Amino acid sequence: MELEGSQKLAATPDEVWQALFDRDILEQAIPGCESLVQNSDTSFSAVVKLKIGPVSARFKGDVELSDIVPGSSCTLSGKGSGGIAGFAKGNARVTLTPEGGVTTLDYKADVAVGGKLAALGNRLIKSTAQKLTAEFFSNLTTALTGETEDAAV
Repeated sequence: MELEGSQKLAATPDEVWQALFDRDILEQAIPGCESLVQNSDTSFSAVVKLKIGPVSARFKGDVELSDIVPGSSCTLSGKGSGGIAGFAKGNARVTLTPEGGVTTLDYKADVAVGGKLAALGNRLIKSTAQKLTAEFFSNLTTALTGETEDAAV
């Protein structure tokens, strides 16, 4: 299943880049994150609790960053297991583009799921992924600006 999108963030590419590699910011931004450990400059391990349709699970997984062009782009590759709920694995290419006073973050991901999750169907998984992505970017925006999106209105 492919997921792609674009998000405008009120920060410079360098500020966004630093946030994307900051363990504390990521732990706050990732929906359902219970713990995040930075194993090296380019790898993380996480425990995330999620509910996807009728399936709730605690996923344990690892993410590795590669093809890094500092301040500009990278590829994230990861896999996670939720026990009997199933597994997810995939990779995403992230690019940052300055546009005036904001940075556009573009992403394109390819994700595969198995187990009970696969039985839920692509539509439910895709809509849940879009909701979680929106929540992640809302949390990231709060971390970057100190303001919630509601406060900015």
